[in-house]
Amino acid sequence: MDSSIAAILTLDGLTNGIVYGLIAIALVLVFTVTRILFIPQGEFVAYGALTLAMLQQGQRPGPLWLLLVLALCAAGMQAASLLRAGQAALLPRALLGTLGVPLVIAALVWWAAPQQFALPVQVLLTLLLITALGPLMYQVVYESMADASVLQLLIVSVGIHLAMTGLGLVFFGAEGFRTPAFWDERWNLASLTLSAQTVVVVAAAAALLVALWFFSGRTLYGKALRATAVNRLGARLMGISTTLAGKLSFAVAAFIGALSGVLIGPMSTIFYDSGFLIGLKGFVAATIGALASFPAAAGGALLVGLLESFSSFWASDFKEVIVFLALLPILLWRSLVIPAHDEDEE
Repeated sequence: MDSSIAAILTLDGLTNGIVYGLIAIALVLVFTVTRILFIPQGEFVAYGALTLAMLQQGQRPGPLWLLLVLALCAAGMQAASLLRAGQAALLPRALLGTLGVPLVIAALVWWAAPQQFALPVQVLLTLLLITALGPLMYQVVYESMADASVLQLLIVSVGIHLAMTGLGLVFFGAEGFRTPAFWDERWNLASLTLSAQTVVVVAAAAALLVALWFFSGRTLYGKALRATAVNRLGARLMGISTTLAGKLSFAVAAFIGALSGVLIGPMSTIFYDSGFLIGLKGFVAATIGALASFPAAAGGALLVGLLESFSSFWASDFKEVIVFLALLPILLWRSLVIPAHDEDEE
């Protein structure tokens, strides 16, 4: 391996690592706020890329129907809860709050899909549609079992992953798709060719991190989310709704997943089940950060990207195995230096 090949592999690894870093940040956020190991995070990535591909073809994307079904289920559960509590007078307002935004987004996507608008508009529609799935999924699936054990939540997450993978086959078919690049320019830097799509990935990730920093440190909802991540019971005693925090964390995770899918769509062919491996690599990075540290998870993601890139050069048939085996010494080290403790009871 000469220096030019090493430079190409490094650039490719860092680009992939940035995407894995976004996924890892979403996983850490969801886990710290809700204690949910959100296995289906990778499905949001695949849904984002494939939804954009369907909009490119002028077709109405399948997740549109999933959004409507989740919205109706959430509205039905909320109506039943209010009726049991004898609060029927609150029913119209509650149903409007639950169904309003999903129905508006569904109607907008339904109308705009055949119009084949410009790529930025299609990206915006994709982000709106996939992001709206997050809080509804939390409300329908996880809200009623918010106090369950981590193991029970993990089992449910595996079930949601399997369901979303099967629905992905129904929504998008078995054929893979690759979306058009946002910017087609290329620049030659010595022996290295830098693509404009790489610049777009870096710029989008940087903008997202700045937005998350501003949101978490400068807004009331962001501070409430941070408080819930630090201590769920203490946040609840201070009047912070852990249900709202859970919905918000899922919305952010869905947005990050959709954005990651939009970013990697032009760089690789995405299939309905591609999200599983992508999500697992993000999970490896999040585990390096102990599912608690955002900087460590981001650094671990860059390490995973570089390891994957160089492994594809030296042993391409085993690159996935090498990446996942790298998790074993990290887990072993953590088991030795961090004492075991029982799960906190709330």
